[in-house]
Amino acid sequence: MSRRKAEPYKIKMVESIKLISREERERKIIEAGYNQFALRAEDIYIDLLTDSGTGAMSDNQWAGIMLGDESYAGSRNFYNLEKSTNDVIGYKYLVPTHQGRGAENVLFPILIQKGQYVLNNMHFDTTKAHVELKNGRAINLVIEDAFDTEKEHPFKGNFDLNKLDSFINEHGVENCAFIIITVTCNSAGGQPVSMENIKGVRKIADKYGLKVVFDAARYAENAYFIKKREAGYEDKEIIDIVREMFSYGDALTMSAKKDGIVNMGGMIAIKEDEELYTQVRSMVVPIEGFPTYGGLSGRDMEALARGLRESIEEDYLESRIGQIEYLGQRLIDAGIPIQRPVGGHAVFVDCKKFCPHIPYYQFPAQAVCVELYKEAGVRGVEIGSFLLGRDPDTKEHIESPMELLRLTIPRRVYTDNHMDVVADALIEIWKRRDTLKGFEFTYEPEVLRHFTARLKPIE
Repeated sequence: MSRRKAEPYKIKMVESIKLISREERERKIIEAGYNQFALRAEDIYIDLLTDSGTGAMSDNQWAGIMLGDESYAGSRNFYNLEKSTNDVIGYKYLVPTHQGRGAENVLFPILIQKGQYVLNNMHFDTTKAHVELKNGRAINLVIEDAFDTEKEHPFKGNFDLNKLDSFINEHGVENCAFIIITVTCNSAGGQPVSMENIKGVRKIADKYGLKVVFDAARYAENAYFIKKREAGYEDKEIIDIVREMFSYGDALTMSAKKDGIVNMGGMIAIKEDEELYTQVRSMVVPIEGFPTYGGLSGRDMEALARGLRESIEEDYLESRIGQIEYLGQRLIDAGIPIQRPVGGHAVFVDCKKFCPHIPYYQFPAQAVCVELYKEAGVRGVEIGSFLLGRDPDTKEHIESPMELLRLTIPRRVYTDNHMDVVADALIEIWKRRDTLKGFEFTYEPEVLRHFTARLKPIE
């Protein structure tokens, strides 16, 4: 067995957390309508809801915050962020946004005409919602191996290139708005996309004259997996892999709250299309703010400028992915089914296999999620039919190809001892999994229902 390295940082400040009693936890989850999003953070012991904006910033980032230039236009922090974007990503034009969904809200109306398809390896919830809110249709074209959680495939986030080409050919290029490459592919289990596959997408896009837009929230983790899993990249620097990866795109949207390692921030970056940049600059003003701040304070832009550079440090990435692999291996050793191999940012528990007695329309992953909070005060999140919502035409529940509990690890926040608490709790639930019950709605919103819905157990 290889010896694990210690974390490449020292802890300078801590935040207290408290485990409330089981009786209190059971009462809190009932009050929350059995929806983990409605729980108060102070009632959570270990919070694995998301890695979005929940990471720990470095001393260098906090120092940058004190250098915030809050000028309305032309802040020096914008130009620092612009330089980091150019150096790390290689794109010429930058427009900051308050987060990733702000970037989508600005860019998508420019690119989507009513009824057009947006082709993705696999849309995440907010991206799918923004496509549909702009009168587009979200199409997932990830490889079938992504849905076999037991299969060991190094790049389960890959597009099925034959399906991509066939879809465009059959439906007509005029009915396709653009292609999104999501790196890493969150809905498939944090699974990476290979450089070979990215090149293949670019080739098809060029064949039909379509733009390629990256959903770049976890670009650094994707680059790390390319280095570790793809032949020919093992000796390359992470920054060189990142720049090559983005060279095959035309633009990107980024929730910088992930691999930017900031608590708030996002961006639209455009490689060289000045006309598109001009349209984005015009659109951002009424939606987000002036083009040189776009919904961010100067101090937030400075923290992001530094975070982009820190996120591609290989020691940091090795430590981060190593912690996620540690949790995943503990669950595998206990016989708990998870998406394999372990991807970036989270461990995804296969709840179709965990709770085969609970049908998709009663949300098996939500059942495990609720039980995990009751068992140990751990908050995870459902990535399955509850999240997927209803068909926009028939209004019927859409059956997700996977029912996943996502255990999302914030960056530089928890220790392996915390991972052991999570693993021990899930192992206990696994022993009594046959007793878990599904859920039904007492309140269901029309859009992004999983954020604000209320549920009750099926009796």
